[in-house]
Amino acid sequence: MEKTNPIIKLKDVTKIYQRSGGETIALHNASFEAFASELVLLLGPSGSGKTTMLTIMAGLQRPTSGDVFLFGRQFYEYSSKNLQQIRASKMGFIFQTFCLLDSISVIDNVMLSLKFAGIPKDLARQKAIEFLDRLEIKHLMNVLPVTLSQGEKQRVAVARALVTGAELIIADEPTGSLATQQGMQIVDFLNRSCKTESRCVIIASHDERISKYADRVMHLRDGILGNGNL
Repeated sequence: MEKTNPIIKLKDVTKIYQRSGGETIALHNASFEAFASELVLLLGPSGSGKTTMLTIMAGLQRPTSGDVFLFGRQFYEYSSKNLQQIRASKMGFIFQTFCLLDSISVIDNVMLSLKFAGIPKDLARQKAIEFLDRLEIKHLMNVLPVTLSQGEKQRVAVARALVTGAELIIADEPTGSLATQQGMQIVDFLNRSCKTESRCVIIASHDERISKYADRVMHLRDGILGNGNL
């Protein structure tokens, strides 16, 4: 795969939490980069630092030390408003718990991402229907998420993450609440979208079965990131 400029880059990043019992090092001197059209798996057990690393990538928290570059610029170069705009239009997020709003319909959940990105309502509806169709749940667009199966909920969440044309997709344990076949279908869809639409997809998981879809697997344990088994 030909490499250009990385979509996301971490250089010597450490994150330390100050707690009543002392310091907890959640991430230690981690260096990482990922590119367009690349699916990278951060593989590690619960408590290994995966979620901390993802939230730093998303600009939701700052590292204790080290540098983070997003779309070629250091995080400190972005204002809070700039980061909000980037998260709305250029980044998509997928969670194990789906994070859908049960009080509004499936299509309205997907359209929320487009609303935050400033897309007009008619165009937002068109785009939302397109992605629901691609994920084979268009027939569910007018129902409430509470009526859906786990697999259907995750498909809605994937549609919401991708519908804006986001260049960077961050997924935290996206298969954790799903049966094996459902989970691998979601990862397969993300992989195909990564390649055909030049997205950078970063998946954090303990599920080694995702490895077969990944261009690279990075292992994370006790806050230490490496290419080999840790």
